[in-house]
Amino acid sequence: MSLIQETDFGTPKSKSETMVTLTIDGNQITVPEGTSIMRAAMEAGTQIPKLCATDMVDAFGSCRLCLVEIEGRAGTPASCTTPVMPGLVVHTQSERLKKLRKGVMELYISDHPLDCLTCAANGDCELQDMAGAVGLRDVRYGYEGQNHVFAESHGCENDNWMPKDESNPYFTYDPSKCIVCSRCVRACEEVQGTFALTISGRGFDSRVSPGMNESFLGSECVSCGACVQACPTATLTEKSVIEIGQPEHSVVTTCAYCGVGCAFKAEMRGEEVVRMVPWKDGKANRGHSCVKGRFAWGYTTHKERILKPMIRERIEDPWQEVSWDEALNFAAAKFKGIQQKYGRDAVGGITSSRCTNEETYLVQKLIRAGFGNNNVDTCARVCHSPTGYGLSQTFGTSAGTQDFDSVEDTDVVLIIGANPASAHPVFASRLKKRLRQGARLIVIDPRRTEMVESPHVKALHLPLMPGTNVAVLTALAHVIVTEGLVDEAFVRERCDWSEFEDWATFVAQEKHSPEATAIMTGVDPKALREAARIYATGGNGAIYYGLGVTEHSQGSTTVIAIANLAMATGNIGRPGVGVNPLRGQNNVQGSCDMGSFPHELPGYRHIAGDTVREQFEAMWNVKLNNEPGLRIPNMFDAAIEGSFMGLYVQGEDILQSDPNTKHVVAALSAMECVIVHDLFLNETANYAHVFLPGSTFLEKDGTFTNAERRIQRVRKVMTPLNGYADWEVTIMLGKAMGFEMNYAHPSEIMDEIAALTPTFAGVSYARLDELGSVQWPCNEKAPEGTPVMHIGGFVRGKGKFILTEYIATDERTGPRYPLLLTTGRILSQYNVGAQTRRTENVVWHAEDRLEIHPHDAEQRGVRDGDWVRLASRAGETTLRAEITDRVAPGVVYTTFHHPDTQANVITTDFSDWATNCPEYKVTAVQISPSNGPSDWQKAYDEQARHSRRIAPVVEAAE
Repeated sequence: MSLIQETDFGTPKSKSETMVTLTIDGNQITVPEGTSIMRAAMEAGTQIPKLCATDMVDAFGSCRLCLVEIEGRAGTPASCTTPVMPGLVVHTQSERLKKLRKGVMELYISDHPLDCLTCAANGDCELQDMAGAVGLRDVRYGYEGQNHVFAESHGCENDNWMPKDESNPYFTYDPSKCIVCSRCVRACEEVQGTFALTISGRGFDSRVSPGMNESFLGSECVSCGACVQACPTATLTEKSVIEIGQPEHSVVTTCAYCGVGCAFKAEMRGEEVVRMVPWKDGKANRGHSCVKGRFAWGYTTHKERILKPMIRERIEDPWQEVSWDEALNFAAAKFKGIQQKYGRDAVGGITSSRCTNEETYLVQKLIRAGFGNNNVDTCARVCHSPTGYGLSQTFGTSAGTQDFDSVEDTDVVLIIGANPASAHPVFASRLKKRLRQGARLIVIDPRRTEMVESPHVKALHLPLMPGTNVAVLTALAHVIVTEGLVDEAFVRERCDWSEFEDWATFVAQEKHSPEATAIMTGVDPKALREAARIYATGGNGAIYYGLGVTEHSQGSTTVIAIANLAMATGNIGRPGVGVNPLRGQNNVQGSCDMGSFPHELPGYRHIAGDTVREQFEAMWNVKLNNEPGLRIPNMFDAAIEGSFMGLYVQGEDILQSDPNTKHVVAALSAMECVIVHDLFLNETANYAHVFLPGSTFLEKDGTFTNAERRIQRVRKVMTPLNGYADWEVTIMLGKAMGFEMNYAHPSEIMDEIAALTPTFAGVSYARLDELGSVQWPCNEKAPEGTPVMHIGGFVRGKGKFILTEYIATDERTGPRYPLLLTTGRILSQYNVGAQTRRTENVVWHAEDRLEIHPHDAEQRGVRDGDWVRLASRAGETTLRAEITDRVAPGVVYTTFHHPDTQANVITTDFSDWATNCPEYKVTAVQISPSNGPSDWQKAYDEQARHSRRIAPVVEAAE
């Protein structure tokens, strides 16, 4: 193995289809029109010296190192800013060019530290490389220049010197090594879109400045790492590189955080990760990253990680460390005993959206074929299950329609119930770049999210009341239909016309007008009409949505309403349009694809179908139950009733993530055996009897499927610290239960998946290694995958319009609970925080806070930072208040990343009518001042501390 070297072409690739031929150093080269001379030369194998140029940002032309000569033109233009033209004759090397480049390099080196041997960038420094490339052997101006290098100069304090900024937990900023190439500034602007960096001062006084001479930590920097990646010197350097040294080999793998599915190079020394570098060929992220994927991988070796199996008879007992065999046999005996006592259906399992496709497939296989029932569910139950239902009903598939590249062709973006800037930041950066180029943005959200207003971007914001999504979307449809904005040709050709007519008649009713619905939704009718017109007439219209759509009692109805809008305006079946659910976890799409729902086998095929079921029975050599099993809420109810007594939970913290925490506690407490298979003693493990140590994404092979249906390889870069990858643990558990599953490598599991799942028929590790990734469906019709769905026709045949009647949730405000609570995520944390809370990311979000409007805070005597009591019909907790006008009067908001808060003790059992997805986003609450943690929080904390005790290992006497 060696370091994977990616070619830097200096400037971005041109998208022009017109080709231009020119001559560079005597060789004819044909490239797309708009290509720079620098890139054309590099594509031909000639590297022109450069410092300010990199292909992740637009050409800048400041370093004056990439000069070339063009026959017939005076001067020496910069090759990075000079586009190719037909017939040009270019020379990249001459006596004049050599002299000029040496002179430029002399000026750079005259004011640069010469500590190359001890510099962290030694071996990875472009300045050093370019000095060698131009043949620099001496500096006529000496080595002090304006002298920004030393704190003291000639025995006096040096006013030009600036100290190193080490405020950021992941990288350092050393101004003395800055060559003011502006690559970091441009990366922050063009790639990330934060505009947190600038160049302050002039001439020799020019330096990179976060904000107005703030520290990196104190500035608007979001620590995405784009500046570090762009820096050609050691000015911006990862602390891990400073501590460990330069990596010696790298492996391409896939991030284990959100559903964007960023590809990374894990750069290593031996089995130690030095850094994670976003891979330019990654089709989901195109070489960009966020703070989590780029830097927050330290949890993999955190001291709190559990590496040995543990068991106990009762949850009141301390954990006992045992061997793998003892733990697995204990678990199997417990489950077998439960089935003998209560029946075959008394046990089940929950698959993980953080584990690989192969591991998820094995868990559902173990449950169906080994346990003998279909009591399998996944965390998608509590997030995107309405997506599966709504899109399958209208389009015929349970997934988004586009790839992320599609956003580059969109003209109008409608975001509803999602905050990509926090939850899907790399996609948000790509989206904001398109918005800065002129696309228009509509945001439908109760909260003024980061997407509503960012540098050079201002959205049309429709701040609706929580729970009124269906009413708002139907009102948008009302405007489109009554103002004649329907794409009739598309609808007649691609959809069921009679169903459309019924739908059009329904939405055209006056009760669905923006003016009539405003009293419920709180949305200005004029703004809503404007939004409808923009979406329907603004060109390519794309809808992106998240959990603010699905986690409602009408979640499935809302997804259907979104699909109706897209079909009515013809925004389906080509680049730049579509319906795009932004999945929350790295493999939540994959966990659904792999058959994690109790009624569906892999590929979304119903368990009751004899033909489909017989295929699995033949492959697995076992008879399968044809009755759908229990969903997660049903499992909890059955446990409390006494009929469901055993649960295997892989990589999911249901106690912290599921609604109505008290109800979940009651269910887990009632079970006779709970098996938790995870990295840490999470909240669910407080009520477990068996703990099986899990493995991280760095310790296993497999695949993840992201939000755009993209299947990507996960590659092992280190030996599992716990001894086994998760797929191996599930196989061993099955063997202990008497169900053999024989695989030598996850590639064999994928081969079985492909043999049984039509949409995965063309997927194999060899194909993924060849293409980098594929988007399902991948089969004979689409051997290289399907970036855009429903081209020329819907999977189900004709698109189906379905009526979407708004029905208010049963969760109502009143005198006791007059406010509405909604929940979400923050950039630096992920899901329940099990991973990110064990990294330096806590510096940005050490606790969950409650956002409350100044008016509501004043009425209750609450000041910023005060402890407040947050109470609902389900329970209460306490946390600190953050007073802000990001939320409207009557609405409060919090995150759910910290178990100390346990925000889900507040949420209720109300759920989506079709899928049982919980209604996290609408909870009636009251806020009042508090002195600190509630009695429930204190009791919960005490139980957790007691439950996490691990008995000391007693060494046998000699």
